[in-house]
Amino acid sequence: MKKKALITGITGQDGSYLAEFLLKKNYIVHGIKRKSSSYNTSRLDHLIDDKKYRSNFFLHYGDLTDLGSIVSLIKSVKPDEIYNLAAQSHVMNSFQIPDYTAQVNALGTLKLLEAIKILNLISKVRFYQASTSELFGNSSSKRQSENTPFHPESPYATSKLFAYWIVRNYRTSYGLFASNGILFNHESPRRGETFVTRKITIGLSKIAFGLEDFLSIGNLCAKRDWGHAKDYAKMQWKILQTKKPDDYVISSGKSYTVKFFFELCCKYLKIQIKWKGVREKEIALVENFDKKICPKLKKNQIILKVDKKYFRPSEVNNLKGDSSKAQKKLNWKIKSNIKDLAKDMMDHDYNYYKKFFFN
Repeated sequence: MKKKALITGITGQDGSYLAEFLLKKNYIVHGIKRKSSSYNTSRLDHLIDDKKYRSNFFLHYGDLTDLGSIVSLIKSVKPDEIYNLAAQSHVMNSFQIPDYTAQVNALGTLKLLEAIKILNLISKVRFYQASTSELFGNSSSKRQSENTPFHPESPYATSKLFAYWIVRNYRTSYGLFASNGILFNHESPRRGETFVTRKITIGLSKIAFGLEDFLSIGNLCAKRDWGHAKDYAKMQWKILQTKKPDDYVISSGKSYTVKFFFELCCKYLKIQIKWKGVREKEIALVENFDKKICPKLKKNQIILKVDKKYFRPSEVNNLKGDSSKAQKKLNWKIKSNIKDLAKDMMDHDYNYYKKFFFN
């Protein structure tokens, strides 16, 4: 009998990769999407249009802030596994809309867990919670593991901390198979356009074809442990296939600055740059370039400016994960490195904007 999975946040980066993965494993996949005036299924359209998935793939309207709709949906679907990937996931935005962030990220998780309990599915459902490296904040540890103390530095991280602990509480109090995946930054061509990696790959692609003059970025010195979202989707599934529920850090174990990622993307486009200024006045200028690749670029053109409006009220400076537990218990092995990631994202965005220039 086929397993059934319910994915919240299925229209996002992680949700789309996880849906692909589970469908290939012959799961019946149900996804929750919020009602809006647009379809917002661009990351899923290839699955929706694929005839072989029409009897295995279903989308439903729902909202994590509405307990009634959650209870009704879980009762109807009767999933074997629930993956809670839905969130207000933009850290900077969480400072501007902290109440909504808490409603979705913290109380939304609680409502899912409570729905499982209300429907007497504690012994039948396995629950995965998408947690985050932002829980660690400005940790004093060089590498963060499952035993590293948490120090959240944003409303986003704080809301996710509640979700982390409420998952553990339902696990110990009620015996629910509920696990947290503490995933460090994971990117892809499907990453939201306002996240810094995607902002860089889109911005440079537009600049190459004269669709934009320069890119505005916040803290270039922030260091993150970046992996590929496609690799991490598999780990979300593996976390629910263990004999006992537990919490796992998933990371590459390597940390790079935003500035380094920007430089990698420039190398992809064969743009040689030079840096001028420091901190909030730092800029990147074009020193040399390939006219065939970047037909609208100019020598000495400023292609990046640091803008203090993108700095967070409370910055997290350095995150690097220790996923040795996952490596041992889940046979976790990172496949894509930072160079592979930058290439994949630049391939996608450069070729997308190239069409506008040559058509």
